[in-house]
Amino acid sequence: MITRRSLFATAAGLAVTLASSTATFAGGAKGQFEGRSNHVTSGSVKLVKVGERYVVELGDDFSLDGGPDPRVAFGKDGHYDPDTKLGALLSLTGKQRYAVPPTWDVSAYNEVYIWCDVAGVPLGVAKIH
Repeated sequence: MITRRSLFATAAGLAVTLASSTATFAGGAKGQFEGRSNHVTSGSVKLVKVGERYVVELGDDFSLDGGPDPRVAFGKDGHYDPDTKLGALLSLTGKQRYAVPPTWDVSAYNEVYIWCDVAGVPLGVAKIH
């Protein structure tokens, strides 16, 4: 039996419906964060499919040492895509989820970024595969 619960996906309150049983993208798109720009960012991330939508899920072990205006976004091969912002980081630590708009082609990306909008630098990057 599939149960559903609502979570806010962004600081603006975008709600996403999550199923307790989820399939993973591309056979298990997941990765580990590495710090960037003299910041300590660590922990796991995965991309999961929930119904017809994808969700970026930061793991229970996620941690960022701080930084002004951190955002969750995608990139590819070391290049951040500013058009893929999923929302403001909800917490510096722990599990959190961000809805991917249904019109986005997630297969076009192979990295998840924690991006500082103010300074225009990455705070952490995770290669997902």
